[in-house]
Amino acid sequence: MTTLEVKPSNDLSVDLTGKQSRRRKELFVHIVLAAAGAVSLIISILIIWSLLKEAWTFIFNVEWANVWSIGWFPRRGFYDVKTLIVATFITTGIAMAIATPLGLGAAIYLSEYASKRFRAIVKPILEILAGVPSVVIGFFALSWVAPQIVSRIGGSDGGSLMAAGIGVGILTIPLVASISEDSMRADPDSLREASSGLGARKRHTIFSVIIPASISGLVASFIVATSRAIGETMVVFLAGGAADTAIFTSSAYDGSLTMTAAMASLSSGTDSVVGEGLTFQSLFFVGLILFALTLVLNMIATRFVNKVRERY
Repeated sequence: MTTLEVKPSNDLSVDLTGKQSRRRKELFVHIVLAAAGAVSLIISILIIWSLLKEAWTFIFNVEWANVWSIGWFPRRGFYDVKTLIVATFITTGIAMAIATPLGLGAAIYLSEYASKRFRAIVKPILEILAGVPSVVIGFFALSWVAPQIVSRIGGSDGGSLMAAGIGVGILTIPLVASISEDSMRADPDSLREASSGLGARKRHTIFSVIIPASISGLVASFIVATSRAIGETMVVFLAGGAADTAIFTSSAYDGSLTMTAAMASLSSGTDSVVGEGLTFQSLFFVGLILFALTLVLNMIATRFVNKVRERY
C-alpha cells in the first residue's frame, strides 16, 4: 500500500489584499462615509453652539423674576417658562395616554394574530400614516376633534391643550405601533412554541412571554413617541388655543402654548423677532430647555433599554 506524503509549503507570498483598483475603491468609499459622518457631527456641534451662545446671553441678562411670572409675554419682557413646560407636559401626557394603548394593541394584533397576507397589506399603510403632515392633523384636531370630542367632555369647541394632545396622540399612534410590532416580531418563535408546549393560551403567551421578551423595544418605541410628542410643533400651534402669548394654566381644557408652539408663534410672520430686548434670545433659551429635556429622556431610555435587553 502506497502512502502519499504531503509536504507543507513554506510559500506565504500569496497576496490576499486584492487588486489595486479594488483597494482604491474601498479607500474611496471609506473616505466618503467618514466625510459624511464628520459633516453631520460638525453640523450638530454648530447647532448646539448657536443654541448655547444666544441662550447664554439670555441667562446672564434676564431679570429672573420675569422668568417665573404669571404667563408667557415675551414681547413685554415676561418669560414664564413654567407656562410652556406645564403645557408641554399636559399635551404629551394626553398624547401618550392615547398612543400607547392603541399603538401597542395594534402591534400585538399585527404581530400575533394577523395573517401574513393581512400584515403585508396593513403594515405599509400604518407606516404611511406616520408620514401624514402634522399640519393636516392640526387642522383636523381644531375643526373636528375640538367640537366633536372635547366639547362633549367638558371643554370648549375651540382650540385647547386637550384638542392638541388628542391630535398629537393620533399622530404618534403609527410610530408606537410600527416600532413595537417590529420588536415583537423579532422575538424567536421558539419562545412561542415553548409556551404553547407548556399549555399556555395565546393571551398568556403574549402577556407573560412575548411582551416581557420585547420590553426593551417597547420602551424604545414609547420613548421615541414621547420625544416626537414633545417636539411636535404644528399640531399644538394650530389646535393649542393660544396665539403668541399665554397665561399660566394647569387645565387641559384651556388654551396655552407648548415650548415648540411658543417658539413658532413668536418667530412666525416676520423676518426678525421684535419686542423687548431679550425677546429673540428667549427663543434660544426655550430651545435649550427643550433640548435638555429630550436629551435626558433619551439618556434614561438608553440606560433602561440596555439594562433589560434580552439577547437571543
